[in-house]
Amino acid sequence: MYSESGGITLWRASQLARSAGRTVPTGHERLSHELPGGGWPVGALTELLLSQPGIGELRLLQPALSAVAKRPIVLISPPHNPGVIGLSYVGMPVDKLMTLQPRNAADALWATEQVLKANTCGAVLLWQQHMRADSLRRLSLHAQASDVLFIALRPLITLHDASPAALRLALRPAVNGINVEIIKRKGPVGIEPFDLVLKPSPVLLSPHGRMTRPARKVAPVQSPQPETVD
Repeated sequence: MYSESGGITLWRASQLARSAGRTVPTGHERLSHELPGGGWPVGALTELLLSQPGIGELRLLQPALSAVAKRPIVLISPPHNPGVIGLSYVGMPVDKLMTLQPRNAADALWATEQVLKANTCGAVLLWQQHMRADSLRRLSLHAQASDVLFIALRPLITLHDASPAALRLALRPAVNGINVEIIKRKGPVGIEPFDLVLKPSPVLLSPHGRMTRPARKVAPVQSPQPETVD
């Protein structure tokens, strides 16, 4: 690596990379401390490996998605149709969300490539059960040619699969939040998994929990119709 003065600097695998291109703050101090550049990488493939959908992954990503919401945020093949009221309650920029529900995995990958190539979105979130290594490489290359925050959400069973992702995290449910295990990053990996407290808490996300707090006035938002990629 070259320093700004023109000399050569040496990066060791035992060191956490601090200069990792553009990043987006995670909004979680403990997590940011463990990530190269102190945040989610932009223009790169990040994988979140979930023990099951709905364990808090959107609450984890909410601060970053809000930070890039000057441009649209595209959700591709989410396992559940996003609820505008629920997403707004946890602070998601719902007026910037676009949902694509392609008919099959091949269409979902094609749609993701097109969105990355267009480079007009702030973030792209792709949910996929199975992806071949060559498909991941193609998406990674398209991400590198963009300035998009690109997150692929995949099952935890893919933990030991080879991946070109710049960052891979395994996520499991934890008391009041989520447990994070760093599987791959630029730098040492062998750190112990750690818990992050996510807000609002699961109790506050329940209908009963919401009744205990003053109701937030949310402007009506036209929920986008699911689009089909031909």
